[in-house]
Amino acid sequence: MANKYNAEGYYSPTEYEALTNIEKEEKAANFRPIVYICSPYSGNVNRNIEMARKYSRFAVDKHYLPIAPHLLFTQFMDDTIPEERETAIFMNFVLMSKCAEIWVFGDVISAGMQAEINRAKHKYMKIRYFTEELEEK
Repeated sequence: MANKYNAEGYYSPTEYEALTNIEKEEKAANFRPIVYICSPYSGNVNRNIEMARKYSRFAVDKHYLPIAPHLLFTQFMDDTIPEERETAIFMNFVLMSKCAEIWVFGDVISAGMQAEINRAKHKYMKIRYFTEELEEK
């Protein structure tokens, strides 16, 4: 943290302002907005998991912090059990509320994705659409 006094103990507002600006720039450079990764899970599950990993990596490379709950919750919840699926959707919505944006990937919109998109629209979230090749539509 910048000090208003220099190394010799004298008040130095110019030095303080310069150091404060450097600290602000460093904090801004390390800031990563959280984005919700919206992509298919059901269907070709193995391929869809790989694609969700690819989309998450894309977000990291663009200096965002990705949240892809379909990669996490499916590790310990069963998407084929209706009660567990409903619980997972609820938890998805909770996580989505912490995100700055929702990123929708691919041309296929599953029922789960549509529910997430509808929720994001209802909450006036910024929604961005991307192809499977990571190009923004």
